[in-house]
Amino acid sequence: MQHIIIAGFGFMGTMHAQIYQKLKQARIVAVVDTATARARASMKKLGVEAPLYDDLARALAEVEAEVVDICLPTDLHLSNALLAIKAGRHVFCEKPIALTSSDGWKIAKAAAEAGVTAQVGQCIRFWPEYMAFKNLLESGKAGKLVSLTLQRRSALPSHSSDHWLLDPKRSGGAAVDLHIHDTDFILYLFGMPEAVRSFSPGSEPWSSQIFTQYLYERICVTAECGWNYPRKWGFQMAFQAVFEDGAVEYDNGADPTITVTLGRGQKKPLPFKNPSIGSSVTGSGNVSALGGYFNELQSFVRSLDAGRAPETATPDEATRSLEIVLAELESVKTRKQVSLKP
Repeated sequence: MQHIIIAGFGFMGTMHAQIYQKLKQARIVAVVDTATARARASMKKLGVEAPLYDDLARALAEVEAEVVDICLPTDLHLSNALLAIKAGRHVFCEKPIALTSSDGWKIAKAAAEAGVTAQVGQCIRFWPEYMAFKNLLESGKAGKLVSLTLQRRSALPSHSSDHWLLDPKRSGGAAVDLHIHDTDFILYLFGMPEAVRSFSPGSEPWSSQIFTQYLYERICVTAECGWNYPRKWGFQMAFQAVFEDGAVEYDNGADPTITVTLGRGQKKPLPFKNPSIGSSVTGSGNVSALGGYFNELQSFVRSLDAGRAPETATPDEATRSLEIVLAELESVKTRKQVSLKP
């Protein structure tokens, strides 16, 4: 049984709480949030029975726990992760791991030296449809991949407390907070690109759309992200993949959400497993909103139970993803291609 302190009980903290309540090997033993009235109301609504603290250090001193799950604003990740690691706790840290690569490496180094397990919430590596696409890619059934284009689009987020997401000094903006999902998935599939070339049509690239080409041999990879859509436009994550003998399309708002076309065959839903309900679906129907989040936390808890390091979404990998995104922002600023070669 993993006893867990959740630090930060806003949008993601409450999401994580719902998942831990579904996992038999997890128990929430404390919640930490400075907005105590709001957190207490959320805990009551979700049926979370645990003490509430406004300071992580005090919770660590008073509560027996093996894990700290950090769902705080990004500018607080470094200090709280290091505090938990110093106390000998395992750490799950929401993405992005930090605002700078140097801070990301500090977390990775501290966890390794302390011998604690750490994982970062790069949930797209665990998202059912993205996992299905990766499996198809590795199977070779559609031939070699020719191109991959990814999109992540929304209006300015309004769900963060004190609107911290809209402060680039706290969140890094759309590129670091949202676009990093696709950048990380690209890293997961293909490794580090040789270079990136990025463009933003706005004067504030941290919030405007960012368009990036990732340079790999014999494959064209691009991604787009932005927070500059109309307020009621909604949210979209999508991708299109072209193979030598097939194509895959995904759109979270479509039904079915993901389709595949192989050779001369007809377009059809690409089956994937919904980890929240433990069954396979065909790409249509209701996929739990907890899908990828459930899968990543389940994987983390299982790794702790087995006494092994996570197989993916490690602090090292999360920091490399951050390095790529920061190189993209540098490319926007300089209007030049930025090399990522060692």
